[in-house]
Amino acid sequence: MGPKFGISSTKVDFKEYNFVPGDSQIGYHVGLFGRLECNGFYLQPEVLYTKTSGSFQIVEIQVGPGPWTKGGGKFTEDFNRLDIPVMLGFKLFKFLRLQAGPIASIDINSDLRDASNTIQDVDYEKATLGYQAGIGLDIGNFILDAKYESSLSSITGNIGGFETDQRINQFILSVGFKLF
Repeated sequence: MGPKFGISSTKVDFKEYNFVPGDSQIGYHVGLFGRLECNGFYLQPEVLYTKTSGSFQIVEIQVGPGPWTKGGGKFTEDFNRLDIPVMLGFKLFKFLRLQAGPIASIDINSDLRDASNTIQDVDYEKATLGYQAGIGLDIGNFILDAKYESSLSSITGNIGGFETDQRINQFILSVGFKLF
């Protein structure tokens, strides 16, 4: 068990709509992790405060019947969440770990702003599910995790009553320290 912190690189990408993704944004997370190990396998739950963001531009939108379209503006999303990933994995060579598992995200404070910083009317889900997968290294009491996070919404709309979501895909790099 111990503290964990790190950075993430996010990019908004709505493949099904007329959106142009913006540049990748850097986010961060800080929190605690725990690990239970048995015969090379492990369970690693984490509780993390996460701050991410992303930007995109709407190319054109339909504003009524007929060929009328309107060019959209540039938008920025900010997400402040409590993330609870539960990684399942196994160790190779006593220091390398392969891991994957679900992540529950609880919205703390999120908003969508246009280029003039006007908050738009967006209804964010309060708790959603996604997944993470990646590798990790154990070097003494230090841990290093590199993971990819994405949505489960392409598989199902909900799992056990919890909504899946259209979360931002992100690459995550974390450092932790095992206290005991």
